[in-house]
Amino acid sequence: MRPAELNRLSVEEAADRYVELVRAKVVTGGLSSATAEIYARDVQTFVRLTGVCRLSTVLDDLAGEDVDAVLLAFARKPDERRREPADGAELQSAASQARFRRSVSALFKHAALAGWVQLNPMSSATVVAKERGGLRAERRALTREQAQGLIGAAAAPAPVAEEGRGRRDQRMEARDALIVLLLTMVGPRVSELVRANVEDFYTNDGDRYWRIFGKGGKTRDVPLPRLAADVLAVYLEVRQSDDKALLLSWRGRRLARGDVQGVIDRVQARVDPERRRSVTPHGLRHTTATHLLAGGTDMDAVRRVLGHSDLTTLGRYRDELPGELEAAMRAHPLAHDTGV
Repeated sequence: MRPAELNRLSVEEAADRYVELVRAKVVTGGLSSATAEIYARDVQTFVRLTGVCRLSTVLDDLAGEDVDAVLLAFARKPDERRREPADGAELQSAASQARFRRSVSALFKHAALAGWVQLNPMSSATVVAKERGGLRAERRALTREQAQGLIGAAAAPAPVAEEGRGRRDQRMEARDALIVLLLTMVGPRVSELVRANVEDFYTNDGDRYWRIFGKGGKTRDVPLPRLAADVLAVYLEVRQSDDKALLLSWRGRRLARGDVQGVIDRVQARVDPERRRSVTPHGLRHTTATHLLAGGTDMDAVRRVLGHSDLTTLGRYRDELPGELEAAMRAHPLAHDTGV
């Protein structure tokens, strides 16, 4: 439930108010005019790109993955200030990407203080420019071998803890396995995962379902793959709490979004190094979409699994897999039964 004092401003209105504040700081000596104009330009670019990416027009409705979409759109935006002689306009430099991210972060920091957003989405935004250009690979989908390695490590019995290493009530192997399997095979948003309650999971005609409460108050019922359903059953058996929250910290509190990356990293540490690659929770959402689509799953079914409102959004989650073009051409329907 939103707090009574929350002011649901549109993205454009919030940006206008913030830019006015930034320019006022020039008058009081808090900012130089050049710095203020950089902030203003970046925030105005942010407003334009939210429209290009077809995101919500309400600032409070933007989540970390929406900010990621804007940051990626900015990174791919040609830099009109410089041109290469052969290839046209260069893309944004790593420094420009980092500056734009700082400007957007400053906007949301002020928005949180002013009561324009409930939560600052920058805390779950994962796109960061590398020091020498490009975007972090962790947001890309895992390959089939990498995903299977992660799933196998999650589903396998965890190694017995060394004697004297961690109390029994602090060991969360079953919970960690469930988190990784749900992220990799169902692809929820991190906010949806940590917000899940035990009562959101139910059985119908022998299949286990998860009623996911998504953005904008929308819900979707997604059947769990058998492996994820089995691990859920194991977790619920060993989970020692009457709390309604599904995922709990060892202190018995609802797991925070910021803790999920650490869970993934712990499970990744048990994956064979040849099949291991660091990945963010949002990268696992990409993994779900990419492999369902690569496996021939209907696009609308994948859209419903991920909770997207339309198919155009789904296109951002379909990542390129190594060898897929070669496999597609080998199976080309016009290359068989030609009579030649």
